[in-house]
Amino acid sequence: MEWYIAVIRQYAVFTGRARRKEYWMFFLFNLIFSLIAGVLDGFFGTVAIGTVYGVAVLVPGIAVTVRRLHDTGRSGWWALIALIPFIGTLVLIVLTIFEGDKGSNEYGPDPKASDAAYNPS
Repeated sequence: MEWYIAVIRQYAVFTGRARRKEYWMFFLFNLIFSLIAGVLDGFFGTVAIGTVYGVAVLVPGIAVTVRRLHDTGRSGWWALIALIPFIGTLVLIVLTIFEGDKGSNEYGPDPKASDAAYNPS
């Protein structure tokens, strides 16, 4: 949950790098909260809860994806590959699974090297 909150705090930060753990923990909690919103929408017979939640986490989700791609040495523009139906989403998933570059790259220092300062806990 701490990683999820850390991403939300960096609401629109598209610079720097994000570790795999930060990205996938945000993804996991986002999935859980989306499912809860869907259940609540079904219970109340509305779509408002899921829509509001989806809009609220859209920018942080894009930002953490861009930072994750930066960690692997790729431009954030690679996130647009997800617009290609099915194949694009699979490619983006694979790109976010790769381990980040060791040491600094053009997008910033290695977040694992400064883990004590980078870890939100």
